[in-house]
Amino acid sequence: MSGIGEIDRIVGAALDEDAPWGDLTSETLIPVHATATAELVARESGVLSGIEVFAAAFRIVDPSIVVERLAGDGDPFAPGDALARMHGPARGILTAERVALNLVQRMSGIATLTARYVAAVAGTRARIVDTRKTTPGLRSLERQAVRDGGGRNHRRSLSDAVMAKDNHLAVLTADGQDLATALRTARERMPHTAHLEVEVDRLDQVDAVLAGGADTIMLDNFGLDDLRAGVARIAGRAVVEASGGVSLDIVGAIAATGVDVISVGALTHSARALDLGLDVVISTVPAAGTRGQP
Repeated sequence: MSGIGEIDRIVGAALDEDAPWGDLTSETLIPVHATATAELVARESGVLSGIEVFAAAFRIVDPSIVVERLAGDGDPFAPGDALARMHGPARGILTAERVALNLVQRMSGIATLTARYVAAVAGTRARIVDTRKTTPGLRSLERQAVRDGGGRNHRRSLSDAVMAKDNHLAVLTADGQDLATALRTARERMPHTAHLEVEVDRLDQVDAVLAGGADTIMLDNFGLDDLRAGVARIAGRAVVEASGGVSLDIVGAIAATGVDVISVGALTHSARALDLGLDVVISTVPAAGTRGQP
């Protein structure tokens, strides 16, 4: 799970964007002492992710709002299920509503899509992992959503591993450098704890990459026959990752080739936000001139 500090930073920035000078509608229409009870309700089936993020939006707007979590991250749900219940000042609930929903809908959409990919490769050795194709500023939350859906995370950032992709190799070999030698030189410069991954787009690159000491070899946009040939050629000397053009229709067949990892950019860049709603179920507006009771 993302840390509370990071959640508060992301959610706080989203609230500042949505209500930079306050919630004009709630402040002019809703009595200051009005209270409400509302529920987060599923309109479709899915896998929940982001319940702490959802709760944080209400806590940051008004710490007196009480959020009862009725389901947890990673839990499946069906249409009509109540996933959380909020009670407290109506103004605060209405102010936090959209940001809270935007984030939990986005995260639950990613978790739900990830769960479908994971189910499609069940019984194989392949792990489903995400990529850096995330929404700027939301990477931590989207990576958590992948985990909540049963997937795994790839490197978090450019700082986490050495990952030589096609454009890196093009620069390296432009002046005639030998690929294996260039990779061995890179390994000598790496911290001893770092991981070296190299992307290839042709089978004839595999031997040089193995000679260069790659820990993982990514077979990018390979057909099924070439994936099988790549797995056989690598023969356990490196982790084999398949990437590029992965869809739900073909991911099972990709997994059956024997690859260890399947990276899927669609988990984060193409996931549809799930239809979750916030329904006010009880509201109390005190009579004019009275404070009312929550």
